[in-house]
Amino acid sequence: MGHLIPFFHLSKHLAQRGHKISFISTPRNIQRLPKIPQSLSPFINLVPLPFPHIPNLPPHAESSIDTSFSKQQLLKLAFDKLQPTITSFLESSKLDWIIYDFASHWLPSTAAELGIHRCFFGLFNAAVLCLIGPPTVLIGGSDPRRTVDDFLRAPEWIPFKSDIVFRSYEITRFIQHSTEYSSATPDTVRMGATVRDSEVVAVRTCIEFEPEWFGLLRDLYQKPLVPVGFLPPCMEDDEDGNDMKWVSIKEWLHEQRVDSVVYVAIGTEAVLSQEEVNELALGLEKSGLNFFWVLRDPPEPTQKAIDMLPNGFLQRVEGRGIVCTDWAPQVKILSHDSVGGFLTHCGWNSVIEGLAFGRVLMLFPMFNDQGPNARLLQGKGLGIEVARKEDGMFTSDAVAELLRFAMVDDLGSSLRASAKEAKKLLSNRETNQRCIDEFIQYLVEQKKKG
Repeated sequence: MGHLIPFFHLSKHLAQRGHKISFISTPRNIQRLPKIPQSLSPFINLVPLPFPHIPNLPPHAESSIDTSFSKQQLLKLAFDKLQPTITSFLESSKLDWIIYDFASHWLPSTAAELGIHRCFFGLFNAAVLCLIGPPTVLIGGSDPRRTVDDFLRAPEWIPFKSDIVFRSYEITRFIQHSTEYSSATPDTVRMGATVRDSEVVAVRTCIEFEPEWFGLLRDLYQKPLVPVGFLPPCMEDDEDGNDMKWVSIKEWLHEQRVDSVVYVAIGTEAVLSQEEVNELALGLEKSGLNFFWVLRDPPEPTQKAIDMLPNGFLQRVEGRGIVCTDWAPQVKILSHDSVGGFLTHCGWNSVIEGLAFGRVLMLFPMFNDQGPNARLLQGKGLGIEVARKEDGMFTSDAVAELLRFAMVDDLGSSLRASAKEAKKLLSNRETNQRCIDEFIQYLVEQKKKG
């Protein structure tokens, strides 16, 4: 969902300006989308394409939320089998532009053959895209990074000092969970080919937030680069406000003091180990703070997240802490005045949602872009990372100390102030609309050129 929702937000912005959109996805993913505002329904056509089934992928799995991280590559392999179906749709449609993610690395060349303009929508920030590398390195096999240690320092194409790097446990965790199954095409090649074969790259950021990284990315990609802004959450378009699940959550939040609740969520892909659940739970308990924790069930049907909690934990935190093992309306929760902080896995989508509401970020990255995101945010004074050991493990005391520092301690006041200040940029209507308008202007002008 972390990749699906930004595309949906961008579609709505384009539709609001009178452009007709065909939103292509799979049936189950389309069902998960928020409702299209009635005023925009004439402009957005949802196109569900049946998702191919392949061996070892769970039945009905169409998104990362449906399966374990170790099987993520199988989703991409299945998606590759959609190429003939998508090509057929493109051939029968009158499209000016197609906007896509990096997984569909074959789509730009297919669109070019059909005379359709091509835009890669990069859902990472500019700093992370720079860290990933230029297409020449990603495709040509010239990436000098061969060992875990190579990823612990900035690569040679970053010309200035930077601590936006990976930690050893992040790389190790990624390798452990991504080598069981293969999609035949590595993510690096998918990314490189997608960038290489696109006419323009749109990035979910704004120049004011990371000017040096945006400039470097333009140099690395050697092609037009357009910021589309942050696409912050829009409450009026969010899920039904009368949803009974939200009503019960809202009632509890209403009972809490302003800025007193820590919202805890580590995304849909990461699954905590028993030891991690135990230490995180005890850390929340020791902090003495109110919290709302979204704890996802492990992918194995024999395990339940609620059973992984320490004995007596729920009884001891009753009244001040809630553990939710089901889906939760994250945007609505973060928007509530009682929520002051967000313990997050640092997925870029979640980071934007947290900062757009001025919530102080407590950084708990797991893998992929999350670690570099955490270093970017900490470097800007917009969050503080959980202290970890060399293997990535942490203690309940470290969690409790971090929570109290970020939420209530006097020494953390500047962190809380910075989060409120960041809200002015990330949720700034004028800045975000300017980015969208300039993006659309670029698309229109290029279409006129043919």
